[in-house]
Amino acid sequence: PSGSGKSTLLNIIGGIDQPNSGTIMIQGKTISTLKEKDLTHYRRKHLGYVFQMYNLISHLNVEQNIDVGKYLSKNPLDKEELLQTLGLKEHRYKQPNQLSGGQQQRLCIARALAVQPEVILLDEPTSALDPISTLKIEELLLQLKDQYTIAIVTHNMQQASRIADYTAFFLVGEMVEYGPTKDVFGMPKDKRTEDYITGRFG
Repeated sequence: PSGSGKSTLLNIIGGIDQPNSGTIMIQGKTISTLKEKDLTHYRRKHLGYVFQMYNLISHLNVEQNIDVGKYLSKNPLDKEELLQTLGLKEHRYKQPNQLSGGQQQRLCIARALAVQPEVILLDEPTSALDPISTLKIEELLLQLKDQYTIAIVTHNMQQASRIADYTAFFLVGEMVEYGPTKDVFGMPKDKRTEDYITGRFG
């Protein structure tokens, strides 16, 4: 549900927010103890971040927004391949405000992929999209998960069941349950998970 800490956790993993307690570790290093320079290097080398509100640069066109991502990497993905794969080739010279919501979200994903990250973090990537655009983003994520580790925040249970291999259920800042998606939805171990899935919650 909203307000359960999903986006906060994503921001902590991304090094944007600091945890009040506990640690996030990457390759044996605690993120919260990294200096700003090392934290920036961590984000550039390991992460691609897709924000809920797009965060595209409004005065740059599609191609230039992707270039912003490429500049952050020593080994960026080929821009032409990204434009083709994400269905943006014919829109390459358009400004973000000339794109549909689904196209803007695909551009966000293209910019994140440009740095060739190890992990892609997505915060509610389809919350503002119509059903057809949502389906296209989900199809894209299903293709990408063969090449990347993807962590996606969503309050859409159907979406989680369609695209996730593993699911974590959060409630009021607590991770109540985590496991293979088929088990969490089919045989939840915690009654709070079961109540939420079946609509009996609250």
